[in-house]
Amino acid sequence: MTSPDRSAAVVRTQALHKRFGTLVAVAGLDLEIARGEVFGLLGPNGSGKTTTIRMLCGLVLPTSGTAQVAGFDITTDAESVRRRIGYMSQRYGLYDELTVFENLRFYASVYGLVGRARERRLEQHIEALGLGGRLTQRAGTLSGGWKQRLALACATAHEPDLVFLDEPTAGVDPAARRTFWEIIYTLARGGTTVLVTTHYMDEAERCQRLAFLSRGHLIGVGTPAQITEQFHAKTVEDVFVMLQQRDEQQGVAG
Repeated sequence: MTSPDRSAAVVRTQALHKRFGTLVAVAGLDLEIARGEVFGLLGPNGSGKTTTIRMLCGLVLPTSGTAQVAGFDITTDAESVRRRIGYMSQRYGLYDELTVFENLRFYASVYGLVGRARERRLEQHIEALGLGGRLTQRAGTLSGGWKQRLALACATAHEPDLVFLDEPTAGVDPAARRTFWEIIYTLARGGTTVLVTTHYMDEAERCQRLAFLSRGHLIGVGTPAQITEQFHAKTVEDVFVMLQQRDEQQGVAG
């Protein structure tokens, strides 16, 4: 795959900090993610991933520091940020009684697409994601893999600059996961930046770059090969296990 243009950062944070009372959830995060990059945000439970994502989505204000997403400041222009991002979690957020097409049309409308522009976008999107044969099927009757594909289609119906995938393949079979990642890279080739959180380390190794968080601190960032070299580990999974064990010993629930 073509390397992302790192001069065109879709996410840029500087000294981003979030405190809840005496708890420091994110401590001085400096991070850049390029346009069209598939980027993994990893770390044990309690490491600060969720808080970081919520700040980048404009849902939680930072205690200090700055961040821009798709060129907009998360503190002063959060509404513009939210219009330029998509979000998908393992819970899908689909309407089971609606058909595949009705779900897509609904989410496209929510994101502001109307009329002929919406119809053109949906035609292209349906073809790109291979959903054409299931448009009249109710979402609740889809298998886990197809629900996952539809949820991703809904999250990207408005052609966002950045899409957050929060453990999107939990509970999905290996074949569906492989297809899902092929779709991720198709989106990235089209210029969409993809930020993924996952506990599947084989998926982490599919990311172009990774950032590891531990107890709110950014402790490593780079390609999977650079991460394993930095931590003197054989695999990304070894790095994750090491961090989880360390955080558990220091009293962070894992």
